[in-house]
Amino acid sequence: MAITLSEAAAKHVSNFIAKRGKGVGLRLGVRTSGCSGMAYTLEFADEVGADDLTFESHGVTVLIDPKSLTYLDGTELDYTREGLNEGFKFNNPNVKNACGCGESFTV
Repeated sequence: MAITLSEAAAKHVSNFIAKRGKGVGLRLGVRTSGCSGMAYTLEFADEVGADDLTFESHGVTVLIDPKSLTYLDGTELDYTREGLNEGFKFNNPNVKNACGCGESFTV
């Protein structure tokens, strides 16, 4: 079981944490939402929770709760730039279907 970051995502997260001046890593998860059922959550973490599972990827700590790991196991988080748009992209091998707007998914 693992969650990884691409080099580009790890660099972006590291730079943001450095500018922010605090943080232990990046917290990933899922929540019930949208027309397909699940949506990704992503936030900077200031501390490791008692139930958090941790992964290291390119020098960045990724935190995830055990329930979310079921849906995200094997996922690579990438950071992409396409024209004027840039942002994180979840490459999740568990996704069976996604809604048209790209906001939610099912496994």
